[in-house]
Amino acid sequence: MQQIFPSARHFFSFIVVIFCSTVSSTAQTVKPAERICGKWENTEKSLIIRVYVEHNEFKAKILWYADTEGKPLDYWTDRHNPNPALRSRKILGMQILRKLEYHPKTNTWENGMVYDSRHGREWNASAYIDKKGLMHVRGYWHFKFIGKTMTFFRVK
Repeated sequence: MQQIFPSARHFFSFIVVIFCSTVSSTAQTVKPAERICGKWENTEKSLIIRVYVEHNEFKAKILWYADTEGKPLDYWTDRHNPNPALRSRKILGMQILRKLEYHPKTNTWENGMVYDSRHGREWNASAYIDKKGLMHVRGYWHFKFIGKTMTFFRVK
C-alpha cells in the first residue's frame, strides 16, 4: 500500500494548507452587514463592547469600562435611568445599542438607539466602518449634525 504522505513534513504542509483554506473561506463568508459584529474598544481605551445580531437587529452590550472610581465593575448600576424600575440593573453586561439596521446602499447601520448610562438618556444612533477598519458610532438627537461620535477599534 502506498503512503499518502511520504514524510511528516508533507503531512504538516497538508494540514497548514487545509487550515489556511478553511480560515480564508470562513473570513470571506462574513456577510457585509455582519462586519460590525464582534468585540470593539473605544479609542480612549475606556470601554469595550460586543456587537451582535439578535432577531434581525444589531445590538451591543458593555463588556468592560474603565470609569469605576476604584470600585468593582459589577458594583455600578443604572442609577440615572428615568425609569425607577431599571435603576438597579448592572452597567456591566447592559445592552446599550439596539435596533441598528444595515443599509447596503450606503454600507452603514442606521435607525438605532444608543443608551447613555452616565446621563440616563437614549439617543438615535448610526454606525459605519471606515477604510481603516475603525467603527464610528454616532449618537444624536433627531438630526445627525446634533450629536457625538465614538470611534472603536476591533479587539480579539
